[in-house]
Amino acid sequence: MAKKQKPEELEVGSGLLLVDKPSGWTSHDVVGRVRRLAGTRKVGHAGTLDPMATGVLVVGINRATRLLTHIVGADKAYTATIQLGQSTTTDDAEGEPVRTRFANAVTDEQIHAEVAALTGEILQVPATVSAIKVDGRRAYDRARSGEDVELDARQVTVSRFEVLAIRRLDGGRKIDVDVEVHVSSGTYIRALARDLGESLDVGGHLTALRRTAVGPYGIDQTLTLEQLAEDFGYIGLAEAAAQLFPARQLNTVEAENLGHGRRITASGGTAELTAAFSPDGDLVALLRDVPAKKGASSSPEAADAESWQAKPELVFAAH
Repeated sequence: MAKKQKPEELEVGSGLLLVDKPSGWTSHDVVGRVRRLAGTRKVGHAGTLDPMATGVLVVGINRATRLLTHIVGADKAYTATIQLGQSTTTDDAEGEPVRTRFANAVTDEQIHAEVAALTGEILQVPATVSAIKVDGRRAYDRARSGEDVELDARQVTVSRFEVLAIRRLDGGRKIDVDVEVHVSSGTYIRALARDLGESLDVGGHLTALRRTAVGPYGIDQTLTLEQLAEDFGYIGLAEAAAQLFPARQLNTVEAENLGHGRRITASGGTAELTAAFSPDGDLVALLRDVPAKKGASSSPEAADAESWQAKPELVFAAH
């Protein structure tokens, strides 16, 4: 990780911090701590972790906060423990128990089968105590005020749902299932725990959750808050953009035009967001190929240089 300095010596620039969030802290707590360490108010995070959860929290400082919108939608990976035999109000250990059912009769084979059934493209009803807005209010606010909250099912992708270990507790009346999960953005691991328990007719909730990856960033790249207090390591803005997007190298004229928000010649062959860099390596803009005028070819792959252009979607002014 680049740009490591003592906080008291820091002339903070723009970049991404990869924080190993501790249990008991909210994501907002982490942002507050980073603000104090970095000496800047311009700090945000990409994707909330519940207080109980630990692991990768991507934090942006200064101009890099503008990248966070494009990180929130990245796939994520977790390790978790699901306890079968009890349901809670929040689908995790922070909620109140609402029903207990003995799990003695559940076999390992049944657990594996139901885990497989929850893998792939699935419809998932998000956890009731979640940040989803219902008529302008967060679902968790409505639930905590005693309202009955009904959320619509949404399609999510569970690309990996693997059982790592099965442990029988309390004479077999409860079962802990350690799992590894890779999911699309918007997937609730608490809801997976709930749905696994219900599919086995014994109920279930999440007792431990650790996020191990967000997009290209893994847990091995993170720093604890204690480590950051001693050695403030962050990924510089240009390096972060190069890790997140395909790169395009600009000439001097292109860099000047993009810096003023003007379109340039198409990148060619792709409609995905691209990071554009000046000849000296600075991030100038995020851009995307678009039709130059009505009637242009419907895809950049089939387009010529005159019918498509690269449009700046986000310009990064000089620091």
